[in-house]
Amino acid sequence: MSKRILFLAPYPYEEAPSQRFRFEQYFNFLKEQGYEIEIHSFLNEKTWKSLYNHGSFFAKAMGIIGSFWRRKLLMFKVRKFDYIFIHREASMIGPPIFEWFIAKVLRRKYIYDYDDAIWLPNYSQQNARFHKLKAYGKVKKIIKWADIVVTGNSFLQEFGNQYNKNVVIIPTTIDLKNSHNQPTNHSHSPVNIGWTGSHTTMSYLDSLIPILQELEKEHHLTFTIISNEKPDYDLQSLQFIKWKKETEIEDLSSINIGVMPLTDSEWAKGKCGFKALQYMALGIPALVSPVGVNTEVIEDGKNGYLCATSEEWKEKLSLLLNNQQLREQIGKEGYKTVRTKYSVEANRDNYQKLFQ
Repeated sequence: MSKRILFLAPYPYEEAPSQRFRFEQYFNFLKEQGYEIEIHSFLNEKTWKSLYNHGSFFAKAMGIIGSFWRRKLLMFKVRKFDYIFIHREASMIGPPIFEWFIAKVLRRKYIYDYDDAIWLPNYSQQNARFHKLKAYGKVKKIIKWADIVVTGNSFLQEFGNQYNKNVVIIPTTIDLKNSHNQPTNHSHSPVNIGWTGSHTTMSYLDSLIPILQELEKEHHLTFTIISNEKPDYDLQSLQFIKWKKETEIEDLSSINIGVMPLTDSEWAKGKCGFKALQYMALGIPALVSPVGVNTEVIEDGKNGYLCATSEEWKEKLSLLLNNQQLREQIGKEGYKTVRTKYSVEANRDNYQKLFQ
């Protein structure tokens, strides 16, 4: 008889990167191993799409109320599952009532997964008025009640170890077979420097803009931003691509040099280096700030570059802009790193062990 796994997630299936690259891409593998899978998101698609729009207060409120009602009804079915996997939180606002119910009332063990420093306040401007409703302190309790805690890097693991002794690391991973399988063409002219991410993280680029303004005077280049909102930067070389799931890999593979600047903050230390891994999986040399897990992923000068100062950013970008052979060499080494350490193939047995 097959084992049944219940996945509780904040966002609709196949919509959010944190879910897609943390666990959803393992579903087919788990099914092949004989597991039955159900995923239940807190937000439905309609509420998910309205959540980050300005205004729409009534629609958001009704959507959240509906989300709580669906979660409540789901609690009557929890006993039917052999394993329960909770990603980030069972409900996006309020105290951990569902985790408490599962652990303390139903007496069921659950696996808890998080990939950001979600105990720290972090919110969009559209929902700034209500960010305290997220009850950031609940993360400690969810970790404490869990049977197994899964994190994306050592910084997150260290936090989890304060409240639970069974904390393991499974990195955010890339599917090299079914997803990131269109390597970049380094003979492309002009050379295309690129960044991908949501508008909420675009501010990390602010420190890089003056450097790019200097470089575009000295080199024939383009700077591409792939995001959900159009940027407002004073760059002649700027081109914007609206992020779409259907063209995500094709758009990424147009990049020849990938950048990932970060500030040295507690929130940034919790990041799992996903942007860099995406670049590397497509043979794109990654230039990153030496913050958090980036220093574990990148071996400076071999599979990418660590850039701590404006001078280093300009130097390494210029080096790669002028040298196609170097771009190809660094890109190949980056791909090897992803294949051996950060791919689905390299980590799928670790995921299966969670359900044994």
